[in-house]
Amino acid sequence: MNWLRKLMVGRYGLDQLSMALLIAYLPISLFAQILRVNWLNLIALAPLAICYFRIFSRNIVKRREENRKFLVWWYPFKSWFNRNFSRIKDIKDHRYFQCPSCKQKVRVPKGKGNIRITCPKCRTQFVKRT
Repeated sequence: MNWLRKLMVGRYGLDQLSMALLIAYLPISLFAQILRVNWLNLIALAPLAICYFRIFSRNIVKRREENRKFLVWWYPFKSWFNRNFSRIKDIKDHRYFQCPSCKQKVRVPKGKGNIRITCPKCRTQFVKRT
């Protein structure tokens, strides 16, 4: 294992963009194997080659900047997915309502009947059935 440590000295290594490229390689490759399309296998090798190039690159500043640009693009999708996934997990115990004045989403417990909800952002009160 010491040889690997010596090999990676001064190299960029693995980051979020490299992981995304590896994850992109897997379904393309699997799809190519299922359909038995050889040219799709060649296309699948492109993200893998870019990933390995980034991992073994010595130009750390440039790779860091590429990763930063990827994260700026990726985080809105990730936060949207996490927000909606937590709502789906929470649907059994809570309901979500939108404030009529400021459109803030408010989470309230389910099964409490008609309740008066106070918006935490603008302090507007409205009545909803849970």
